[in-house]
Amino acid sequence: MNRLELNFGRKGFRREDFIKLLETMDQLRETLKVHHLRTTTCREDVLSTFINRKNALSHGDLEGALGESYDRVTIYRTLKTFLEKGIIHKVLDDEGLRYALCSHSCSEEKHQHDHIHFKCSSCGETNCLENLHIPAVSLPDGYHPENFNLLIQGICPKCN
Repeated sequence: MNRLELNFGRKGFRREDFIKLLETMDQLRETLKVHHLRTTTCREDVLSTFINRKNALSHGDLEGALGESYDRVTIYRTLKTFLEKGIIHKVLDDEGLRYALCSHSCSEEKHQHDHIHFKCSSCGETNCLENLHIPAVSLPDGYHPENFNLLIQGICPKCN
């Protein structure tokens, strides 16, 4: 479910589904509000896709998930805005740049995502391992780190 739309004609639509959908819509709008962003359909759909997929996504993944609802520039601008506001962070893996939802502690002023990322060599999903932090690294004099990225590749629990 990429778009948060109701289909009352769908067989088996339950009251619980409707309540869950309303809660998700409220969560999306609240996230945008907390980060001082106007609610737009594209922002809701992109954020919904991240929440539903639960793994790091590339620009191309989002284009595929959202179909022809938005052009690539609109999706790019949404990702850029989400990065600036601390909603998502960059994840570098062997296929390039991906994006993942930030934890609740990130903001525009402070990104806190010095955790390990794991890419499954079977299904290809890249996930944040938020409870595993990148070990401290002592750099030579004159080097000043700005970002950390640690990617571990292997087999995830779903594929094991």
